[in-house]
Amino acid sequence: MPKRLLSGTVVSSNSNKTIVVEVTRRVKHKLYRKIISRTKKYHAHDEKNEFKIGDSVSIIESKPISKLKTWIAISANGEVK
Repeated sequence: MPKRLLSGTVVSSNSNKTIVVEVTRRVKHKLYRKIISRTKKYHAHDEKNEFKIGDSVSIIESKPISKLKTWIAISANGEVK
């Protein structure tokens, strides 16, 4: 099974080697059929502490790194940073 790849915006980079990425997706409401936005925050591993708040990043699934981190931040061209 392929690993999931998500894109989002960094909302926190205060922790060492960890960033919080907010991913927004658009879904159709079941009853009213209106398009609504759903957001979710993911903790991602940032080995070199290179991403800052407001950066647009892609994250990819990985094996669990810690209690909350199961994603790794990658650059825009798909290379693991």
